[in-house]
Amino acid sequence: MKVEIKKSLLEQILGQMQPFLEKKDMSQITSHIYLDASQNALHLKATDYESGLKTQTPDVTIIKEGKATANGKKLLDIVRILKEKELTLETREDHLLITQGSSKFKLPMFNPEEFPTFPSIDALPKVDLDSTIFISSLKKIAPAIDTNNPKYELNGALIDIKSEKINFVATDTRRLALVSIEKSMEKELNLIIPKKSISEIQKIFFDEITIHYDENNLIILNDRYYFFTKLINGKFPDYERIIPKSLQYTLQIPKAQMIEAIKQITIVSNEIKLTFLKDRIIFKNLSDENIEAQTEFEIETPFEDKFVMAVNSKYILDFLANIEEESFSIGINEPELPFELKSGNFITIVMPIVI
Repeated sequence: MKVEIKKSLLEQILGQMQPFLEKKDMSQITSHIYLDASQNALHLKATDYESGLKTQTPDVTIIKEGKATANGKKLLDIVRILKEKELTLETREDHLLITQGSSKFKLPMFNPEEFPTFPSIDALPKVDLDSTIFISSLKKIAPAIDTNNPKYELNGALIDIKSEKINFVATDTRRLALVSIEKSMEKELNLIIPKKSISEIQKIFFDEITIHYDENNLIILNDRYYFFTKLINGKFPDYERIIPKSLQYTLQIPKAQMIEAIKQITIVSNEIKLTFLKDRIIFKNLSDENIEAQTEFEIETPFEDKFVMAVNSKYILDFLANIEEESFSIGINEPELPFELKSGNFITIVMPIVI
Protein backbone atom coordinates (compact mmCIF):
# COMPACT_ATOMS: atom_id res chain seq x y z
CA MET A 1 0.00 0.00 0.00
CA LYS A 2 1.13 3.50 -0.78
CA VAL A 3 -1.06 6.60 -0.57
CA GLU A 4 -0.75 10.36 -0.34
CA ILE A 5 -3.26 12.26 1.80
CA LYS A 6 -3.61 15.72 3.33
CA LYS A 7 -2.39 15.90 6.90
CA SER A 8 -5.47 17.77 8.16
CA LEU A 9 -7.90 15.24 6.65
CA LEU A 10 -6.08 12.21 8.06
CA GLU A 11 -5.78 13.88 11.47
CA GLN A 12 -9.53 14.52 11.55
CA ILE A 13 -10.41 10.92 10.69
CA LEU A 14 -7.89 9.44 13.13
CA GLY A 15 -9.29 11.68 15.88
CA GLN A 16 -12.78 10.30 15.30
CA MET A 17 -11.43 6.76 15.57
CA GLN A 18 -9.76 7.18 19.00
CA PRO A 19 -12.78 6.31 21.21
CA PHE A 20 -13.06 2.92 19.49
CA LEU A 21 -9.50 1.74 20.20
CA GLU A 22 -8.32 -0.68 22.86
CA LYS A 23 -6.41 1.58 25.28
CA LYS A 24 -5.08 -0.78 27.96
CA ASP A 25 -3.43 -3.60 26.01
CA MET A 26 -1.26 -2.36 23.14
CA SER A 27 -0.49 -5.94 22.14
CA GLN A 28 -4.05 -6.37 20.87
CA ILE A 29 -4.92 -5.78 17.22
CA THR A 30 -7.85 -3.70 18.47
CA SER A 31 -5.36 -1.02 19.57
CA HIS A 32 -4.67 -0.57 15.85
CA ILE A 33 -6.51 1.25 13.10
CA TYR A 34 -7.16 -0.72 9.92
CA LEU A 35 -6.39 0.99 6.59
CA ASP A 36 -7.44 -0.28 3.16
CA ALA A 37 -6.50 1.62 0.00
CA SER A 38 -8.81 0.30 -2.72
CA GLN A 39 -11.71 1.27 -5.00
CA ASN A 40 -10.36 4.83 -5.34
CA ALA A 41 -10.69 5.54 -1.60
CA LEU A 42 -8.93 5.04 1.71
CA HIS A 43 -11.08 2.96 4.08
CA LEU A 44 -10.40 3.06 7.83
CA LYS A 45 -11.79 1.00 10.72
CA ALA A 46 -11.39 0.90 14.50
CA THR A 47 -13.04 -1.33 17.08
CA ASP A 48 -12.62 -2.47 20.66
CA TYR A 49 -15.10 -5.31 20.00
CA GLU A 50 -17.79 -3.51 22.03
CA SER A 51 -18.28 -0.80 19.41
CA GLY A 52 -16.69 0.20 16.14
CA LEU A 53 -16.51 2.85 13.44
CA LYS A 54 -15.53 2.69 9.82
CA THR A 55 -15.34 5.47 7.27
CA GLN A 56 -13.73 6.25 3.95
CA THR A 57 -12.43 9.21 2.00
CA PRO A 58 -11.97 9.54 -1.77
CA ASP A 59 -9.71 12.56 -1.19
CA VAL A 60 -6.54 10.51 -1.45
CA THR A 61 -4.00 9.64 -4.11
CA ILE A 62 -3.58 5.86 -4.29
CA ILE A 63 -0.18 5.01 -5.73
CA LYS A 64 -0.47 1.33 -4.78
CA GLU A 65 -3.49 -0.49 -3.38
CA GLY A 66 -3.12 -2.51 -0.22
CA LYS A 67 -3.95 -2.92 3.48
CA ALA A 68 -2.25 -1.99 6.72
CA THR A 69 -2.74 -1.57 10.46
CA ALA A 70 -1.02 0.78 12.88
CA ASN A 71 -1.37 1.71 16.53
CA GLY A 72 -4.16 4.28 16.43
CA LYS A 73 -2.87 6.56 19.17
CA LYS A 74 0.73 6.62 17.96
CA LEU A 75 -0.34 7.20 14.36
CA LEU A 76 -2.45 10.19 15.41
CA ASP A 77 0.39 11.58 17.55
CA ILE A 78 2.74 11.40 14.55
CA VAL A 79 0.28 13.00 12.13
CA ARG A 80 -0.46 15.84 14.57
CA ILE A 81 3.16 17.02 14.71
CA LEU A 82 3.61 17.09 10.92
CA LYS A 83 3.19 20.18 8.72
CA GLU A 84 -0.06 21.19 7.03
CA LYS A 85 0.56 19.51 3.71
CA GLU A 86 0.38 16.06 2.15
CA LEU A 87 2.04 13.07 3.75
CA THR A 88 2.68 9.55 2.51
CA LEU A 89 1.59 6.27 4.07
CA GLU A 90 3.40 3.20 2.77
CA THR A 91 3.68 -0.42 3.85
CA ARG A 92 7.10 -2.04 3.81
CA GLU A 93 7.42 -5.60 5.08
CA ASP A 94 5.65 -5.60 8.48
CA HIS A 95 5.70 -1.84 9.04
CA LEU A 96 3.76 1.26 8.07
CA LEU A 97 5.98 4.16 7.02
CA ILE A 98 4.79 7.74 7.50
CA THR A 99 6.84 10.29 5.57
CA GLN A 100 6.64 13.99 4.89
CA GLY A 101 9.68 15.79 3.49
CA SER A 102 12.65 14.91 5.67
CA SER A 103 10.42 13.51 8.47
CA LYS A 104 10.14 9.72 8.56
CA PHE A 105 8.39 7.42 11.03
CA LYS A 106 7.92 3.65 11.16
CA LEU A 107 5.23 1.75 13.07
CA PRO A 108 4.85 -2.05 13.36
CA MET A 109 1.78 -3.66 11.83
CA PHE A 110 -0.44 -6.61 12.63
CA ASN A 111 -1.70 -8.82 9.81
CA PRO A 112 -4.58 -6.75 8.34
CA GLU A 113 -6.43 -9.96 7.41
CA GLU A 114 -6.81 -10.71 11.15
CA PHE A 115 -8.59 -7.43 11.92
CA PRO A 116 -12.02 -8.06 13.50
CA THR A 117 -15.01 -8.08 11.17
CA PHE A 118 -17.97 -5.76 11.69
CA PRO A 119 -21.55 -7.08 12.00
CA SER A 120 -23.50 -7.14 8.75
CA ILE A 121 -26.83 -5.37 8.17
CA ASP A 122 -28.04 -8.05 5.77
CA ALA A 123 -31.62 -9.10 6.61
CA LEU A 124 -31.61 -7.08 9.86
CA PRO A 125 -34.76 -5.14 10.83
CA LYS A 126 -34.62 -1.38 10.31
CA VAL A 127 -35.91 1.41 12.55
CA ASP A 128 -37.75 3.75 10.21
CA LEU A 129 -37.30 6.90 12.27
CA ASP A 130 -36.22 10.41 11.37
CA SER A 131 -32.54 10.77 12.26
CA THR A 132 -33.02 14.17 13.90
CA ILE A 133 -35.70 12.77 16.20
CA PHE A 134 -33.58 9.73 17.03
CA ILE A 135 -30.44 11.70 17.92
CA SER A 136 -32.29 14.49 19.78
CA SER A 137 -34.20 11.89 21.83
CA LEU A 138 -30.95 10.24 22.91
CA LYS A 139 -29.48 13.66 23.75
CA LYS A 140 -32.41 14.52 26.02
CA ILE A 141 -32.24 11.37 28.11
CA ALA A 142 -28.43 11.01 28.17
CA PRO A 143 -27.85 13.01 31.41
CA ALA A 144 -30.00 10.50 33.33
CA ILE A 145 -27.89 7.47 32.37
CA ASP A 146 -26.05 6.03 35.36
CA THR A 147 -22.29 5.38 35.52
CA ASN A 148 -20.59 2.31 37.02
CA ASN A 149 -23.82 0.94 38.45
CA PRO A 150 -23.54 -2.74 39.55
CA LYS A 151 -26.81 -3.27 37.67
CA TYR A 152 -25.10 -3.00 34.30
CA GLU A 153 -28.30 -2.31 32.37
CA LEU A 154 -28.60 1.07 34.14
CA ASN A 155 -25.30 2.13 32.51
CA GLY A 156 -27.18 2.47 29.24
CA ALA A 157 -30.35 3.87 27.72
CA LEU A 158 -33.37 1.79 26.78
CA ILE A 159 -35.03 2.01 23.38
CA ASP A 160 -38.38 0.38 24.06
CA ILE A 161 -39.94 -0.40 20.68
CA LYS A 162 -43.67 -0.94 21.06
CA SER A 163 -46.36 -1.52 18.44
CA GLU A 164 -47.60 2.09 18.49
CA LYS A 165 -44.65 4.07 19.87
CA ILE A 166 -40.95 4.11 20.69
CA ASN A 167 -39.86 5.11 24.19
CA PHE A 168 -36.33 6.35 24.89
CA VAL A 169 -35.60 5.84 28.60
CA ALA A 170 -32.75 6.37 31.06
CA THR A 171 -32.53 6.32 34.84
CA ASP A 172 -29.88 6.65 37.52
CA THR A 173 -32.42 5.57 40.20
CA ARG A 174 -32.78 9.16 41.44
CA ARG A 175 -34.45 10.40 38.25
CA LEU A 176 -35.96 8.93 35.13
CA ALA A 177 -35.93 10.60 31.71
CA LEU A 178 -38.38 9.55 29.00
CA VAL A 179 -39.01 10.66 25.42
CA SER A 180 -42.00 9.05 23.72
CA ILE A 181 -42.37 9.01 19.92
CA GLU A 182 -45.67 7.99 18.33
CA LYS A 183 -44.74 5.43 15.68
CA SER A 184 -46.28 2.22 14.34
CA MET A 185 -43.73 -0.59 14.51
CA GLU A 186 -43.95 -4.14 13.16
CA LYS A 187 -41.82 -5.76 15.86
CA GLU A 188 -41.64 -5.07 19.59
CA LEU A 189 -38.17 -5.17 21.12
CA ASN A 190 -36.05 -3.71 23.95
CA LEU A 191 -32.57 -2.38 23.10
CA ILE A 192 -30.20 -1.13 25.82
CA ILE A 193 -27.44 1.07 24.37
CA PRO A 194 -24.26 1.71 26.44
CA LYS A 195 -23.68 5.27 27.61
CA LYS A 196 -20.35 5.55 25.79
CA SER A 197 -21.98 4.61 22.50
CA ILE A 198 -24.73 7.20 22.93
CA SER A 199 -22.07 9.85 23.43
CA GLU A 200 -20.26 8.81 20.25
CA ILE A 201 -23.48 8.68 18.19
CA GLN A 202 -24.13 12.32 19.06
CA LYS A 203 -20.60 13.31 17.97
CA ILE A 204 -20.59 11.41 14.67
CA PHE A 205 -24.04 11.73 13.15
CA PHE A 206 -25.80 14.94 12.17
CA ASP A 207 -27.58 14.17 8.89
CA GLU A 208 -29.78 11.37 7.56
CA ILE A 209 -29.00 7.92 8.95
CA THR A 210 -30.19 4.34 8.62
CA ILE A 211 -30.66 2.29 11.80
CA HIS A 212 -30.55 -1.51 11.94
CA TYR A 213 -30.72 -3.77 14.97
CA ASP A 214 -30.93 -7.30 16.31
CA GLU A 215 -30.79 -8.74 19.83
CA ASN A 216 -27.02 -8.14 20.08
CA ASN A 217 -26.11 -5.08 17.99
CA LEU A 218 -27.27 -1.64 16.96
CA ILE A 219 -25.91 -0.44 13.62
CA ILE A 220 -26.13 3.14 12.36
CA LEU A 221 -24.86 4.24 8.98
CA ASN A 222 -24.97 6.98 6.39
CA ASP A 223 -23.00 7.79 3.25
CA ARG A 224 -19.83 8.45 5.26
CA TYR A 225 -19.89 6.39 8.45
CA TYR A 226 -20.74 2.87 9.62
CA PHE A 227 -21.08 2.61 13.40
CA PHE A 228 -21.98 -0.40 15.52
CA THR A 229 -22.32 -1.04 19.21
CA LYS A 230 -22.99 -4.19 21.16
CA LEU A 231 -26.14 -3.89 23.24
CA ILE A 232 -26.28 -4.41 27.00
CA ASN A 233 -27.76 -7.78 27.84
CA GLY A 234 -30.06 -7.28 30.80
CA LYS A 235 -33.57 -6.44 31.97
CA PHE A 236 -34.27 -2.73 32.27
CA PRO A 237 -36.40 -1.68 35.29
CA ASP A 238 -40.16 -1.37 34.87
CA TYR A 239 -39.94 2.36 34.20
CA GLU A 240 -43.67 2.83 33.55
CA ARG A 241 -44.35 1.92 37.19
CA ILE A 242 -42.29 4.93 38.32
CA ILE A 243 -44.30 7.49 36.34
CA PRO A 244 -47.05 9.01 38.54
CA LYS A 245 -50.52 7.92 37.39
CA SER A 246 -52.03 11.22 38.51
CA LEU A 247 -50.80 14.60 39.74
CA GLN A 248 -52.40 16.64 42.48
CA TYR A 249 -50.79 19.95 41.51
CA THR A 250 -49.65 21.14 38.08
CA LEU A 251 -48.24 24.53 37.10
CA GLN A 252 -46.60 26.04 34.06
CA ILE A 253 -43.27 27.80 34.70
CA PRO A 254 -41.16 30.04 32.40
CA LYS A 255 -37.89 28.25 31.63
CA ALA A 256 -35.66 31.35 31.70
CA GLN A 257 -36.90 32.50 35.11
CA MET A 258 -36.46 29.01 36.57
CA ILE A 259 -32.90 28.70 35.29
CA GLU A 260 -31.96 32.17 36.55
CA ALA A 261 -33.36 31.51 40.04
CA ILE A 262 -31.77 28.07 40.39
CA LYS A 263 -28.35 29.24 39.20
CA GLN A 264 -28.31 31.97 41.85
CA ILE A 265 -28.77 29.35 44.56
CA THR A 266 -26.26 26.88 43.09
CA ILE A 267 -23.49 29.39 43.75
CA VAL A 268 -23.91 28.23 47.36
CA SER A 269 -25.43 24.75 47.06
CA ASN A 270 -26.74 22.30 44.45
CA GLU A 271 -29.40 21.17 46.91
CA ILE A 272 -32.22 23.68 47.00
CA LYS A 273 -35.47 24.13 48.90
CA LEU A 274 -38.50 25.23 46.92
CA THR A 275 -41.35 26.94 48.75
CA PHE A 276 -44.54 27.28 46.74
CA LEU A 277 -46.94 30.00 47.82
CA LYS A 278 -50.14 31.01 46.04
CA ASP A 279 -48.45 33.88 44.20
CA ARG A 280 -44.72 33.01 44.13
CA ILE A 281 -41.96 30.41 44.36
CA ILE A 282 -39.13 30.97 46.86
CA PHE A 283 -35.71 29.37 46.23
CA LYS A 284 -33.26 28.81 49.08
CA ASN A 285 -30.13 26.73 49.63
CA LEU A 286 -30.60 23.57 51.69
CA SER A 287 -27.11 23.34 53.20
CA ASP A 288 -26.64 23.83 56.94
CA GLU A 289 -23.44 25.83 56.56
CA ASN A 290 -23.35 29.40 57.82
CA ILE A 291 -24.08 30.79 54.38
CA GLU A 292 -27.37 31.64 52.67
CA ALA A 293 -28.73 32.22 49.20
CA GLN A 294 -32.34 33.10 48.46
CA THR A 295 -34.37 34.44 45.57
CA GLU A 296 -37.94 34.25 44.29
CA PHE A 297 -40.22 35.14 41.43
CA GLU A 298 -43.94 35.83 41.21
CA ILE A 299 -46.19 33.27 39.56
CA GLU A 300 -49.72 32.02 40.13
CA THR A 301 -49.68 28.51 41.62
CA PRO A 302 -52.43 26.04 42.57
CA PHE A 303 -51.25 25.93 46.21
CA GLU A 304 -53.64 27.44 48.78
CA ASP A 305 -51.22 26.63 51.62
CA LYS A 306 -47.44 26.78 51.78
CA PHE A 307 -45.87 23.75 50.09
CA VAL A 308 -42.18 22.96 50.67
CA MET A 309 -39.98 20.43 48.87
CA ALA A 310 -36.25 19.97 48.28
CA VAL A 311 -34.37 18.75 45.21
CA ASN A 312 -30.96 18.37 43.64
CA SER A 313 -30.94 21.31 41.22
CA LYS A 314 -28.79 19.43 38.67
CA TYR A 315 -31.74 17.23 37.73
CA ILE A 316 -33.92 20.24 36.93
CA LEU A 317 -31.16 22.05 35.03
CA ASP A 318 -30.36 18.94 32.96
CA PHE A 319 -34.02 18.77 31.96
CA LEU A 320 -34.26 22.49 31.14
CA ALA A 321 -31.05 22.36 29.06
CA ASN A 322 -32.73 19.90 26.70
CA ILE A 323 -36.07 21.56 26.00
CA GLU A 324 -36.79 24.04 23.22
CA GLU A 325 -40.03 25.53 24.59
CA GLU A 326 -40.04 28.74 26.63
CA SER A 327 -42.01 27.15 29.46
CA PHE A 328 -42.50 23.72 31.02
CA SER A 329 -44.88 22.07 33.45
CA ILE A 330 -44.12 20.68 36.87
CA GLY A 331 -46.49 18.13 38.38
CA ILE A 332 -46.39 17.43 42.11
CA ASN A 333 -48.18 15.19 44.60
CA GLU A 334 -46.54 15.14 48.04
CA PRO A 335 -43.19 16.70 49.14
CA GLU A 336 -41.52 13.29 49.48
CA LEU A 337 -42.99 11.64 46.37
CA PRO A 338 -41.47 11.78 42.85
CA PHE A 339 -42.47 14.85 40.84
CA GLU A 340 -42.72 15.32 37.09
CA LEU A 341 -41.05 17.82 34.75
CA LYS A 342 -42.65 17.87 31.30
CA SER A 343 -42.19 19.60 27.97
CA GLY A 344 -43.96 18.13 24.95
CA ASN A 345 -43.10 14.42 24.65
CA PHE A 346 -40.15 14.69 27.07
CA ILE A 347 -40.59 14.07 30.79
CA THR A 348 -38.24 13.64 33.72
CA ILE A 349 -39.38 12.08 36.98
CA VAL A 350 -37.30 13.26 39.95
CA MET A 351 -37.00 11.92 43.48
CA PRO A 352 -37.03 14.86 45.93
CA ILE A 353 -34.67 15.18 48.87
CA VAL A 354 -36.31 14.18 52.12
CA ILE A 355 -36.13 17.05 54.66
